[in-house]
Amino acid sequence: MSNTQRIRKAVFPVAGLGTRFLPATKTVPKEMMPIVDRPLIQYAVDEAIDAGCDTLIFVTNRYKHSVADYFDKAYELEQKLEKAGKTKQLELVREVLPPHVRAVFVTQAEALGLGHAVLCAKPIVGDEPFAVILPDDLIWNRNGPSALKQMADLAESSGNSVIAVEDVPHEMTGSYGIVDVASFDERHGRIDAIVEKPKPEDAPSDLAVVGRYILDSRIFDLLENQKPGAGGEIQLTDAIAELLKIKDVEAYRFFGTRFDCGSHLGLIEAIIRFALDNESLTEGARDAMVRALDELGVQER
Repeated sequence: MSNTQRIRKAVFPVAGLGTRFLPATKTVPKEMMPIVDRPLIQYAVDEAIDAGCDTLIFVTNRYKHSVADYFDKAYELEQKLEKAGKTKQLELVREVLPPHVRAVFVTQAEALGLGHAVLCAKPIVGDEPFAVILPDDLIWNRNGPSALKQMADLAESSGNSVIAVEDVPHEMTGSYGIVDVASFDERHGRIDAIVEKPKPEDAPSDLAVVGRYILDSRIFDLLENQKPGAGGEIQLTDAIAELLKIKDVEAYRFFGTRFDCGSHLGLIEAIIRFALDNESLTEGARDAMVRALDELGVQER
């Protein structure tokens, strides 16, 4: 990765079945779960566009069509809105993607892990640095650049791959990939090692990898030669561990708040925060929360 090359392509692994949210995800992919009035995938896409990406690669499975439908034109809906004079709603439908941005869909034939999903994007990405965004991790930086833009700026200036990290409670290291970082300067530092879900007593730090990556294209060769790891899957973490041997990879502690929307509580928290931040909903959302808490208090007493 040269120090002048800006990322243009972002990969979105969206082939998962979302079993945590069954039965809803029987028909609605978890990436289409709404945060107020926009699906989760839209926030991830907006982040990639903010970082300068103009090619969005969605790695999906043969059964999930709604993500592709969402980013496709909806001719009948647009005609009805236009005929009804609903200009604002028409703009919302048409502005899902800016005109200069294209969406590409790639099928992951088998669920062989995150590393395999990323590898499926190789023919589209080619030989250039690229981003990977896990839509489950909604990262919100209210008054500044998106997390991926922050990372892209660092990657462009340093010429290195960059992985987003955040501090987690020590007892929770077993739920994350954990990095061992050299000379960390509060925001970023070179990764010496990366360990997948270590026990707290074995964890090299409390810096956990979250769902944002900017990777050198050499990761594809490593993934192609990667043996199955945990769960019999091709693990992206294992390939990154190999990448460390040939290229510097930096950990970056981003500005912003992460909501783990792959969990029920994280999704609820995101909905609450975005509702409170929406000026047309703030007062009503706050009142509804107060009423609910009061009612719960009465029941508990």
